[in-house]
Amino acid sequence: MDTILVTGSNGQLGSELRVLAEAYPQYNFLFVTRNEMAIDDFETVQQYFATNSIQYCINCAAYTAVDKAEAEVEKAFLINADAVGNLAKLCKRYNTAFIHVSTDYVFDGTATEPIKEEQSTNPIGVYGASKLKGEELALQNNPDSIIIRTSWVYSSFGNNFVKTMLRLMKEKESINVVSDQQGCPTYAADLAAAIMQIVGQYSMFNKQYSIFNYSNAGHITWYDFAVAIKELTGSKCIVNPITTSQYPTPAKRPAYSVLDTSKIQQTFTVLIPEWKDSLKKCLEVLAAAN
Repeated sequence: MDTILVTGSNGQLGSELRVLAEAYPQYNFLFVTRNEMAIDDFETVQQYFATNSIQYCINCAAYTAVDKAEAEVEKAFLINADAVGNLAKLCKRYNTAFIHVSTDYVFDGTATEPIKEEQSTNPIGVYGASKLKGEELALQNNPDSIIIRTSWVYSSFGNNFVKTMLRLMKEKESINVVSDQQGCPTYAADLAAAIMQIVGQYSMFNKQYSIFNYSNAGHITWYDFAVAIKELTGSKCIVNPITTSQYPTPAKRPAYSVLDTSKIQQTFTVLIPEWKDSLKKCLEVLAAAN
């Protein structure tokens, strides 16, 4: 029985993989949180690989505090870059397939049409720069790494835009949401399913896979996203569109980060649901939990 190691298993994607694991009894899953195996604790990670037989490593661990990263540069690069490079190196040494999750923030947001994997990167913040360095170190240390860039991730787990909007819509009569940033929402449950499809097909493809984009189909603004949440939940809260300049943050966000997902669909026959269908599913899960 092949063993799959999932790092950062308390995060949104890690939690969705934990739910999905029940549908994959043919694999032995090892879910580790930061407390059990911090990926930036190189000695512990090395010991873990030495004592466990691992066929697949799915790295969901990351430093994701985009604004905080502007002040915590060293920490962001340690977790998002150095630790990723180390994981990739260990996966190569132990013949473990390495699947690493990256971000749309490696781009600067100046594109005007869906971004392909091979387009030039140019991060505009520390978070994006640290994630890009992680990609580079992964491929440098282990050219067989699979890197999946995703965007606007949300889930019934953890903290995210959907859950924040639901809370604010209960607390306030009106809210302001940025309407001049375009992107693709990604339901973490869909991304988890896509990753498990890749695991299932891994042995059928040549190595040198490198980088793939994954997000739900269709693209919207954060304002559109909030309006959809309002409509699907029947909220009476008024949603007002505002510009990025009216909502200043320590870190800049890409104005346009719509990802072209045709490569992952063609390579792994991954089916990608429409963003609104997936949002409905997530809202149903959240409603059932309350």
